[in-house]
Amino acid sequence: MGAPISAVTSQTPSKWGNVRTTLDGIHFASKREARRYAELKIELRAGELTDLKLQKRFALCVNGVHVCDYIADFVYRRHGVRVVEDAKGKATDVYKIKRALMRAIYGIKIVEV
Repeated sequence: MGAPISAVTSQTPSKWGNVRTTLDGIHFASKREARRYAELKIELRAGELTDLKLQKRFALCVNGVHVCDYIADFVYRRHGVRVVEDAKGKATDVYKIKRALMRAIYGIKIVEV
């Protein structure tokens, strides 16, 4: 099935309780994100999706001014349609603003899993 998921402990606990995790030599911010990656990998091998990218950066600019960046956990194509996905445990206020900017600037509705 693939490499086992291993948790990486740190000296200071996360504010949101997430545990940094490594899978296939890739470091993820949470177990949820690592599990979702494992699921997407299976779908990729089965041909259900294509062009899987991790940590894709989107510049969020308003009226030519760079406001901030949004980094999507996963971007892929399913049936030719681009999907932007975030493995989200808690939607912070900052995330909600970035989600709204993604919709307003790019017309992209982020899929939250």
